[in-house]
Amino acid sequence: MAGERQGRLSDRVRVIIAERLDKGLRDPRLGFVTITDVRMTGDLQHASVFYTVYGSDQERADSAAALKAATGMLRSEVGKRLGVRLVPTLEFIPDALPENADHISSLLREAHERDAAVAGLAAGAAYAGDEDPYVKPRELDEDEADERA
Repeated sequence: MAGERQGRLSDRVRVIIAERLDKGLRDPRLGFVTITDVRMTGDLQHASVFYTVYGSDQERADSAAALKAATGMLRSEVGKRLGVRLVPTLEFIPDALPENADHISSLLREAHERDAAVAGLAAGAAYAGDEDPYVKPRELDEDEADERA
């Protein structure tokens, strides 16, 4: 039951912050920020807000500073719209999702290239021994089949 409430509040906080950022802050440092996830502690006192920023490293740093500066305002907005007795503290954490996705893409590309190289080597390869090394039961000729019957 508590986990269900925690999940509902996390989703609600994510929507409230995303809508507020969509309206815009009066901070020119804030870039194109996307709220990816919000995780609440079990006692609902702290919310870790994960976000990504589209742009360069400098734009990411500027957006992080803008979010840090706007934390109080965003927390009061969350408190107003949530209607809970104790408003959770907000902590903005850059989400490493895009970097991880790029890394995984490069690993997959490298694996594909290696697979293609191995397939190229295998195309011209010959078997070291017999083509089919497994022993098969020999087929009985007609005389042996008659004897067994």
